[in-house]
Amino acid sequence: MAVTAVHLDSDAFMVCLAHALSTEREEVMGLLMGETCTYGCVFISVIQYMLYIFILNCYYRLAHELQRPIRVLGWYHSHPHITVWPSHVDVRTQAMYQMLDEGFIGLIFSVFNEEKNTKSNRVQLCCFQSINQSPEGEAPQYLKLEIPVHVVQTHTLGKACLQSLVELPHILSQEEEESYGKTLTIDNLDLLTKIHNSAVYTKSLCRIMDVMSGPLIQTLEAQLERNKTKIIQLQNEKESLLQKLNRKSRSPHSPSKVTSV
Repeated sequence: MAVTAVHLDSDAFMVCLAHALSTEREEVMGLLMGETCTYGCVFISVIQYMLYIFILNCYYRLAHELQRPIRVLGWYHSHPHITVWPSHVDVRTQAMYQMLDEGFIGLIFSVFNEEKNTKSNRVQLCCFQSINQSPEGEAPQYLKLEIPVHVVQTHTLGKACLQSLVELPHILSQEEEESYGKTLTIDNLDLLTKIHNSAVYTKSLCRIMDVMSGPLIQTLEAQLERNKTKIIQLQNEKESLLQKLNRKSRSPHSPSKVTSV
């Protein structure tokens, strides 16, 4: 049974897009967590990398916190500098996931595609599943089935999505550290190569700070200031309403209490 529609919360969409825009040299991939309903899937959180123990920890923690049947329902990956449509490898990968869960869906974020006329970058989103078009008994031949996706506005940044967003620079730094660590185990490297590898590692960390950590800190600080301003506005409104209630209660036209004997 194919999924009829996918509803993606805007804060989860933002985390996926931030991950997709973290690099234009290679594709990134992660999993989507959410719950099923009668009209499709509602995704409420994301995790950035496919580590089994980490997925289980996120799954149990999120399901416990929200008291809702949260589970892994999809995967997403990026297509930097290429079309948004899934390749034959993507379609086969999606088909394997659907063997485990027929409601599993795939999201593709096409990023770093420049419009020729406006010279501006265009971001595209595709949601799909795989269907087998081969007759029964023959080798499967999978085709993509595009699924309507609706980005649902959320007025606040959910705790789970905020945690994923904050962890993203750490995950990217950890990947660079692991890659650099592998070079340290290679024997008979000359000094110039070691210096080069160290410089590349340092450059990668600086890029993560410049592209991810810096803008993320600025965004969160701006959101904090907006929240503080909103709190002050609400406190002033509260005080104004309390003063109006007090004036009304002291007004001679206010109804007096009747005591029965």
